[in-house]
Amino acid sequence: MSEGFDFNSALKELDKSETHLTVRVEFRRWGKPVTVVQGLPKTGRSLAEVAHKLKERLATGGTAKDGVIMLQGDHRARIKAELVKLGFPDDHIEIF
Repeated sequence: MSEGFDFNSALKELDKSETHLTVRVEFRRWGKPVTVVQGLPKTGRSLAEVAHKLKERLATGGTAKDGVIMLQGDHRARIKAELVKLGFPDDHIEIF
């Protein structure tokens, strides 16, 4: 084996390249917008990690469960750039 090769990081990168993300806005009670990100694996730390990074970078609250990340507010304008920074391919992200 070559030095510097990390099997787990290779698997994470493979998962990111195979993932197809969908971003949309739903309106909750009293017309409050919620940005919903779908298409991430339903289990594992990666969902919580991605949610934490997005909440931190977009300065908003939110939650992650059952493979869905919900962020308070309408973040469609900025979320694609943030997902690309996290390593997701630009052409695998759809925004509605």
